[in-house]
Amino acid sequence: MAANLLIVPLLAALAPLVTRVIGRWFAVPIVVFELVLGILVGPSVLAWVEPIEFLATMAQFGLAMLFFVAGAELDFAAFRGRTGRNAAVGWLLSLGIGILIGLFVGPLGAAIIIGIALSSTALGTILPILRDAGELKTPFGKAVAAVGAVGEFGPLVAISVFLGGRDPGVASIVLAGFLVIAGLAIWLAFRIPHGMMHRVVSATLHTSGQYAIRVVFLILGALLALSIALDLDILLGAFTAGIVWQLMMRDASEENREAVESKIEGIAFGFLVPIFFIYTGVTFDLAALLANPMLLLFVPVVLLALLIVRGLPSLLVAPPGSSVRDRVALGLLGATGLPIIVAVTAIGVDEKLLTSAQAALFVTAGMLSVLIYPLVGMLLRGERVRPVPAELDDAV
Repeated sequence: MAANLLIVPLLAALAPLVTRVIGRWFAVPIVVFELVLGILVGPSVLAWVEPIEFLATMAQFGLAMLFFVAGAELDFAAFRGRTGRNAAVGWLLSLGIGILIGLFVGPLGAAIIIGIALSSTALGTILPILRDAGELKTPFGKAVAAVGAVGEFGPLVAISVFLGGRDPGVASIVLAGFLVIAGLAIWLAFRIPHGMMHRVVSATLHTSGQYAIRVVFLILGALLALSIALDLDILLGAFTAGIVWQLMMRDASEENREAVESKIEGIAFGFLVPIFFIYTGVTFDLAALLANPMLLLFVPVVLLALLIVRGLPSLLVAPPGSSVRDRVALGLLGATGLPIIVAVTAIGVDEKLLTSAQAALFVTAGMLSVLIYPLVGMLLRGERVRPVPAELDDAV
């Protein structure tokens, strides 16, 4: 226990330094190093860190915060007209093709899990990449965000309907109830005057009160509790909580909004999210994958399947007049998947629809997609990374 509490924060602090050094030559996302370091210290290699309940709980909070931030950064303007319609159509195509591929592998339950995994896009992972590259507000960045939002929200809905242990008809009714309550929360976030709240937020930004952060955890806790009470995936509640919080802060001053966002990102990406990715590496069943060399050969097959199943339909969202390079970059970013893959394959193992080795196969492909696809995609798109002060660059 004591070693776990020391090693995990040590790895979390080490990952940005490794990313910074390697980043001089290759723009590798930090989550890749967090995953690899987790595998290295976990039972599969050095066995310095063991899966324990405390870390598992913290990792769940980290995953919830990842989806909260994704919801909070969602650009609703990206869903208007053609972009939103094509993003939804593209995801439905991905899900259908993914399930068809899954039917060649196993029974319907396993096929649904494979379809959901292959139709996912790691919005929470690619948003920081777009942010660091100054792409969030560009037409390309908005198109990627639309693909990613549908590629995260759609699989969450599918998990709740098909993998919640209920009859799909009953599950759909329960999900509809959740969406009605969530819709009411979003409507209230639009309608209720926030002048008093914004004044309290401003007054406590630099005090021990920290009202904004406390409200964030209240909203997150309320919607997570609602998800648990309705036996839905908690990530659906976390994503919706991010949307509600974004709407509540829409009228705040830019200075206050940026200050609050900075604090939330600090808690998420400085504390909780790294624990999720490191713990995912710790629990990764490398031995089961290596024990079956034939299964290992299927890793590039799954990686290619992600590109075909999710990447190609993502091209429907490409802004008019996009170059071939930009379209390819959009497809690569759309095919980047990991958090949903981790979550849905874990459900598959729990329900005995997938073996741990099969789950490891998909998670490995997801990790490689996070490593390869954004790197190649952003290279095709062109270097737009914000300049780093020389003193920070020299410090590493």
